Amino acid sequence: MRAANILRLGVKELRGLGRDRMLLALIVYAFTLAIYAESRAMPEVLNKAPIAIVDEDQSPASSRIVAAFGPPYFLPPRLITHEEMDRRMDQGLDTFALDIPPNFQRDVLARRSPTVQLNIDATRMTQAFNGGAYVQSIVAGEVAEFRQRRRQAQINPVELTIRARFNQELSPSWFGAITHVISSITMLSIILTGAALIREREHGTIEHLLVMPVTPFEIMVSKIWSMGLVVLVASALSLVFVVQGVLAVPLQGSIPLFLVGAALQLFATTSMGVFLATVAGSMPQFGLLLIMVLLPLQVLSGAMTPLESLPGPIYAVMSIAPNTHFVSLAQAVLFRGAGLDVVWPQLVALAAIGCVLFAFSLAKFKRFLT
Repeated sequence: MRAANILRLGVKELRGLGRDRMLLALIVYAFTLAIYAESRAMPEVLNKAPIAIVDEDQSPASSRIVAAFGPPYFLPPRLITHEEMDRRMDQGLDTFALDIPPNFQRDVLARRSPTVQLNIDATRMTQAFNGGAYVQSIVAGEVAEFRQRRRQAQINPVELTIRARFNQELSPSWFGAITHVISSITMLSIILTGAALIREREHGTIEHLLVMPVTPFEIMVSKIWSMGLVVLVASALSLVFVVQGVLAVPLQGSIPLFLVGAALQLFATTSMGVFLATVAGSMPQFGLLLIMVLLPLQVLSGAMTPLESLPGPIYAVMSIAPNTHFVSLAQAVLFRGAGLDVVWPQLVALAAIGCVLFAFSLAKFKRFLT
C-alpha cells in the first residue's frame, strides 16, 4: 500500500498544480519565452555602444576617425561641443566621449604624437571593459592609414591560429538558452515543491492528511516525484521544441543522459524545497528564503563564472552544492557531447547529495508535522 499511497498522493499534487493558474503560467513562461528572451538579450561584448565625439580640429584626419565608428560595435557617433561632453556623460547618454584636439592633423603630419582624450562611463561594465581597446585600435588604425596614405597590412611576428570548439560561430544565444534551461530546472523545482506544501498548510489540508493512514515519508515522496516530473517533462519539451526547434541551437550530447542528471538534480532540489517550506511560516517568507538560497546557487555554481575564480572558502562550500555538479554535467553533455564515461562522477555526487538532503529534509518534515 505504500507505493499506492505515494502514487495517489502524487496525483493529488498534480491536480492541485493544474488548478493553480499562476504556477502553470510560471512554468510555461520559464521554459519558453524566458529562454527565448535570454538567448536574444545576451549581446556581444561590445554592441551598439553610444559614443559622442568632440571634433575641435575639423580636418580630413579627424573626419576619418568620426566616420570609422559605427555598427555593430558602436552607434553612429554624435558630434557634440566640448561644453556638452561632461553634461552628457553625467546624464548617462554616452558611454564613450572622444575629444579630438585642435591642430590634430598638423601634428600627425609633422610626426608628432598628439593627445586624444577618451572619457569612458565605467559604470557600464560590459561595454567599458573592452570598449577602450576598440576605440584605441580604431583611432590608431585611421591615423596610421592617413599618415601613410594607404592601408598597410599588419605583419605579426607570430601567427596565431584560433580554433573555436563546441560553438564555432561564437554565438552567445547558444550559451544563454541552455544556461537558462539549467537555471529554470533548479528554480522551479524548489518553488513548486515548497509552494505545494505551503498551499496545503494554508488551506488546512495538511491536517486531513495526518488523520489518514499515510506516513510523512509517503507525503514527502509524493510531492518530490510529482513536482519533479513536471519540471523534468517541461525541460525535455523545452530542449526539443524551443532550444533545438525555435532557436536552432545544436545540442552536442545525449538528451536522455542530460535528463538522467536532471532527475538526480530534481531529487536534491525538491528535497531542498520541502525543507525551506517547513522553515517558512508563509508564502512571503518562503519567497524571501528563495532569494537567499537561489541567488548563491545560480551565481556561484559555475554557470556564469568559472569555479576556479571563487575564493577558497566559497569554493569549498559550493563543491558540496548540487547545482555545481549539475551545471558541470549539463555543460559537458549539452555543450561538449560528453558521455557517461565522463560525467559519471557528477551523477554519483548528485545522487549522494540528494540522499543527504532528502534524509535531512525528511527529519525536519517529521518534526514539522508533530
